[in-house]
Amino acid sequence: MFTFKNQIRIHYAFTDQMGVVYYGNYAQLYEIGRTEALRSLGLTYKEIEATGVIMPVTEIHSRFLRPALYDDLLTVVTTVKEMPLHSRIVFHNEIYNEKNELLNVGEVTLFFLDAKTKKRLDIPQKIKEKLEGYFK
Repeated sequence: MFTFKNQIRIHYAFTDQMGVVYYGNYAQLYEIGRTEALRSLGLTYKEIEATGVIMPVTEIHSRFLRPALYDDLLTVVTTVKEMPLHSRIVFHNEIYNEKNELLNVGEVTLFFLDAKTKKRLDIPQKIKEKLEGYFK
């Protein structure tokens, strides 16, 4: 299992009039967590896309347990629980506040596609190599 944690400070633009993080912005929090998790493995979306592979989101699930508020320092925990075997990868997210209260859980599924043909691809070798050590 691969897990990565990063922190994000909530800016006013992320909130509604009540100072609560707008529900639609959780997808961005997941994306930041996912991007930084890949970066921690030595991978960037830019490099992956340069190889002709794109990774569109095909599913997203989110459960809201407590509100995140303006100026909160959130911890986003991004986990890949299962080694991707074929053309998809699933990222699990948990978001905590500074009191270590669980605020949100989410799951995002992405597919590996050929950028030109838009056809599914097996997990790119470079990503597979970076993740394999976490699943032995």
